[in-house]
Amino acid sequence: MWFTLSLLTIAAWALSDLFSKRGTRPEDKNSHLKLIIAVGTFMTAHAIFYLASNDIEFSPKAIITYAPVSAMYILAMALGYVGLRYIELSISTPICNSSGAVACILCILILKQSISPMQITGVVIVSVSIFLLSMSERETERESLRAASEKSSRFDNKFLALLFPFLYCFIDGFGSFLDAFYLDTGILEENVANLAYEFTFGICALFSYLYLRFVKKERFSFIGQKDFCIAAACETAGQFTYIHALGDNAVVAAPLISSYCVFSVMLSRLILKEKLRAKQYIIIAALVSGIVILGYFDV
Repeated sequence: MWFTLSLLTIAAWALSDLFSKRGTRPEDKNSHLKLIIAVGTFMTAHAIFYLASNDIEFSPKAIITYAPVSAMYILAMALGYVGLRYIELSISTPICNSSGAVACILCILILKQSISPMQITGVVIVSVSIFLLSMSERETERESLRAASEKSSRFDNKFLALLFPFLYCFIDGFGSFLDAFYLDTGILEENVANLAYEFTFGICALFSYLYLRFVKKERFSFIGQKDFCIAAACETAGQFTYIHALGDNAVVAAPLISSYCVFSVMLSRLILKEKLRAKQYIIIAALVSGIVILGYFDV
């Protein structure tokens, strides 16, 4: 069952990336708020259904207890959504998915967890690949500005464009570290923690809607944001299958699921028609291999 759940998670999260990017317009400065509204709504609906259909003891206090972890995860996702306006999905997704390396380093330094030689190899590969990818993007920016007589808004500040997935990587990595601390110390059970996260996302969705509607004076319609709704449904479904896949066979499921960014890159190339240079594909392949190594040896 874990294999089927892992494949469903890969498909769901790759599609979530695809539709999040496809629904994002560079000129829409509120696109990240709309994505938060959509994802938060779907996650809250799932949390309510899950509570109603399962015998789980859940207290609203869990939302407060888990708030530091939820805040890191949601902030990271919000920054990632902003970044989709400025950078190719095929570059942002591998960088964002490198957060496991950050979590690994923090767990070693603070929680004093042990690390195998292969995990060290994975961390090094991920770190070097991210550095090379950022350097490659700077080179792309210089070439594009030399070739064009007018600056495209897409290349106005490539450093800023790369900043968002990098922030996602580090903040999500810190969130994963906090998550490991909460679960390892028994502060919350896994199911309760996930419900707290989903309800917190729902609260953020509510505040995002109020801000968008009454401060930005812009209406939000689920019908008008079909891509974001599909992305939200896929993100929520992936979260559900991810938890159960890890519960069945974490050792094998983790590296398999961590490779979903490969499929995100493939979809961005096939459907969004994003084009990268051969060197960037090689770096992304190395980055993904480092992610898979970290996942496989994260026992």
